[in-house]
Amino acid sequence: MGVWVVVPVKPLNQAKTRLSQVLTPQERQNLAETMLRHVLGVVQHVPQLMGTLVISRDNKALAIAREYGARTVQESGAPELNSALMRATQVISRLNGSAILILPADLPLLEREDIQSIIQMGVNEPSLVIATDQHHDGTNALFIRPPGLIEYAYGPGSFNRHIEKGRAVGAEVHVLESERLSLDIDMPADLKFYSELSKGYASS
Repeated sequence: MGVWVVVPVKPLNQAKTRLSQVLTPQERQNLAETMLRHVLGVVQHVPQLMGTLVISRDNKALAIAREYGARTVQESGAPELNSALMRATQVISRLNGSAILILPADLPLLEREDIQSIIQMGVNEPSLVIATDQHHDGTNALFIRPPGLIEYAYGPGSFNRHIEKGRAVGAEVHVLESERLSLDIDMPADLKFYSELSKGYASS
């Protein structure tokens, strides 16, 4: 029994299309792969985790996941994210997972401490822990104990929808305010902010 991380990954060669004005297709693919490797590298070193499951229809993304010791589920066609996550949750349930943490593959500032904080906040059952983006709109981390407690509601406005679903089933609902988790790279402004932040880290 333990906590499993699930990382859904879009095909790397189709990632970050909203950055097409500032990055070439190859640069976008390289960025997506770099961020995926960062997320997998971080979760690999969290002792409280039982394992990692990557779900994707991209063979390259799945091969990268296996480099980091993750289990993989290959999707076919173009599955909708919420449906894909329900299938991943069913896999985790069969593996006797007691909780599930869904992380996107584009969190370049994610650190081990962020995951440990989420797990600690969600120690009781039933519970839901959520971290949002810079706009308090989307869901950048979602922890659910036990798996399958709610139906997923990813998409615009998912932050509030997930909170409402958690409360509706009587779960303890916690919101983690985290600058690191709030940064996902979707728009040119996100990339600019991250680039400036990285330069600051390099010079400090």
